[in-house]
Amino acid sequence: MNFIARFLVFLGLIGTCSFCDAADIPCAARAMDRAKQLLTFHSGPDDRMTIDKTVKQLPSMRNPEDRTQKFDVLEIWGYIYKGRYRMRFIYYNSPATSCLLMGEEILEYARP
Repeated sequence: MNFIARFLVFLGLIGTCSFCDAADIPCAARAMDRAKQLLTFHSGPDDRMTIDKTVKQLPSMRNPEDRTQKFDVLEIWGYIYKGRYRMRFIYYNSPATSCLLMGEEILEYARP
């Protein structure tokens, strides 16, 4: 009986941890706002444009100028009609600068 109770508590903790990680991504709200602007700049305004609500945090990258600093990399997908676009946003977080945008890239997934 004691084993079953411990196992159920363990399963409950695993389930709640996965929800916590998705909500605690720093700069996710700013990246969502910026994704719409970047896709509009890249392809022009279009009524069929949608931005995926999922923000994926990728492994951080080092600042090439100062190796002690790390940049956060966030990935968001956008769509226009049948086109798929991967957007990545590079942010620097420090106590002095919160969510400072350092770079962005957009790549269209297509077959030439």
